[in-house]
Amino acid sequence: MSVPIPPALFVTGTDTDVGKSIISAMLTLGLGASYWKPVQSGPGPDGTPGDSAYIQSLTGLSKEHFLPERHRLSRPLSPHAAATMDGVEIHLSDFVLPTHSRNHLIVEGAGGLLVPLNQQDYILDLIRQLQLPVVLVTRSSLGTINHTLLSIQQLRRAQVPVLGVVMNGPKNQGNRAAIAHYGQVPILLELGPIAKLNSASLQAAFNAIAWPS
Repeated sequence: MSVPIPPALFVTGTDTDVGKSIISAMLTLGLGASYWKPVQSGPGPDGTPGDSAYIQSLTGLSKEHFLPERHRLSRPLSPHAAATMDGVEIHLSDFVLPTHSRNHLIVEGAGGLLVPLNQQDYILDLIRQLQLPVVLVTRSSLGTINHTLLSIQQLRRAQVPVLGVVMNGPKNQGNRAAIAHYGQVPILLELGPIAKLNSASLQAAFNAIAWPS
């Protein structure tokens, strides 16, 4: 690796279901990191109790790698809506980076950057509160250029460092070149479809990351 990897990274995406949890699992496993989901809304993928449980099942890492959520909400909705239905108030002041015993911490957001946490704050504000650089997960398919560039624009306006982009889905050289050129951002990885998600396939994906120099 050509440069030191930041001790903590925030994994966000251009939308929901773009693969943030898969990329978070890959990074957590590859770095031997701790994992933290500040806000969990509803169950995790495949009906798991939450993203922490899902990522633990994929990676096989011990439970000591996984830190408790600050807010665990019952419904699979935007945090502001799920919190309202649960009678919970979310405040930016609720969130501080948790202490942990690993060299790295992977923090996973919910949905995209402008998903609301409450009546005035968004996931983007949470990233700024935590002062973390971002790995942006995006689709590789049609429409990704617009979504990715808009997300990069929002991050830069908020003065949030963008470590790079992970494109998830069948490789698309045209979209990759456009995002790299117009976004002026490193493409860390193009993650094609994985036949079987497990610790071996996630480790192989991690080994293919092109960390920025």
